[in-house]
Amino acid sequence: MKLLHLDSSILTDNSVTRELSAVVANTLRQRHANVETSYRDLAANPIAHLSGEIVGARFAPESDWTATQRSEAALSDQLIEEFLAADVLVIGAPMYNFSIPTQLRSWIDRVFAAGRTFKYTETGPVGLVKDKKVVLVSARGGVHSGEQGSLMDFQEDYLVKVLGFLGVSDVEIIRAEAVNMGPDKRATSIHMAKEAIAKLAL
Repeated sequence: MKLLHLDSSILTDNSVTRELSAVVANTLRQRHANVETSYRDLAANPIAHLSGEIVGARFAPESDWTATQRSEAALSDQLIEEFLAADVLVIGAPMYNFSIPTQLRSWIDRVFAAGRTFKYTETGPVGLVKDKKVVLVSARGGVHSGEQGSLMDFQEDYLVKVLGFLGVSDVEIIRAEAVNMGPDKRATSIHMAKEAIAKLAL
C-alpha cells in the first residue's frame, strides 16, 4: 500500500491539522504491515505558484525551455506520479480566510493535468484518477458545519469537488472546529476528531 501524506499548515507545532493528519497516517501504518509513505510538507517546502514562465513551457518546444521551465516541469511530473501511485492520500487542510492555504492550492494546480489526471471529451471532462481513498483533515477556527457557517466554506467543499473532478469519489473528512474559540473547545474538538479517526475504514 502506498500512502501520500500532505501537510499545508503554516503553524508547525501549533497546527491542529498536522497533529491529526499524523494520527491518521500512523493509524494506517498500524493497521497494514507494508505501507510505503511519501510525505510532503507544502509549507516548509512550498511548490512555486504557477507563473507565466512556468505555464509558458506548454506552448514552447522543450529545446527552448528555460532552466526554470525544465526544473518546474520535472517537479510537476514528480507530483503527478506521486499522486497517481498513491492508494491513500491524507491531506492536512486548515481553513484560512474561508478557503485553503495557498501552499495546498499550488499542489492542486500541479496535479491538474489534462491527459494525465483528467481528460476532455465530447460530453465534458472526465476524471482519470480512480480507486483511491482520500482522508481530508480539516481544521477551522470557528464553526462552519452548520447551515449558516457552510455559506462561507470554500475549503472542504472546494477540495471535495476538486478531487471529484479528477475522479476521486472516496473522500472522508476528519474535522476539528472551533479550535480558536477557547482551550476547552479546542481540546474537545481535537478529542472528537481523534475518536473519528479511530473509526475510519482504512
